[in-house]
Amino acid sequence: MKDFVYLASQSPRRQQLLEQMGVRYELLLAAPDEDAESLERVIPGEAPLTYVKRVTQLKLEAAVKRMQARHLKPAPVLCADTTVALRRVILGKPENAQDAVRILKTLSGQTHRVLTAVAVASGRQRHLSVSVSKVTFAPMKLSEIKAYVATGEPFGKAGAYGIQGMAAAYISDIQGSYTGIMGLPLFETAELLKTI
Repeated sequence: MKDFVYLASQSPRRQQLLEQMGVRYELLLAAPDEDAESLERVIPGEAPLTYVKRVTQLKLEAAVKRMQARHLKPAPVLCADTTVALRRVILGKPENAQDAVRILKTLSGQTHRVLTAVAVASGRQRHLSVSVSKVTFAPMKLSEIKAYVATGEPFGKAGAYGIQGMAAAYISDIQGSYTGIMGLPLFETAELLKTI
């Protein structure tokens, strides 16, 4: 039997990062009738750290139930969630182009935090780790923001940007985990996988 984990994430970046680590995985994605997006609702007044931990744990439990309901071969389940926060304000995935412009205007010239929680379930064991990084955007002109939004890259990404894409041209400083900012902190993920 070869070891593998179930990855409960649609993110191609998380898949690439697991491959970079040499971890074999099988996708364990939500069915169309599952309301996966509802797990990401923000509770008013919730701190970003509390939010990212709660959402990741909810996603993990949903994935474990999915594995059991589909009668899949038991294996560890891995999931993650990335949250972008400016002070206590959570900046989620943009709803449309106008929202993406609003989020990027908020981040322009500011330093924000990127919090990525990663969780693994193996049998009854549950382990969670959080990577917190700081990202500084140089000031961006409105024309630059609109041109970036027009590429379509901001959609489906917390904070309306992907650090591994064109937005990198506007990022003047990073403190923390580059892979954590991408969506799967490799050091923390490796440590969690060692525990199981």
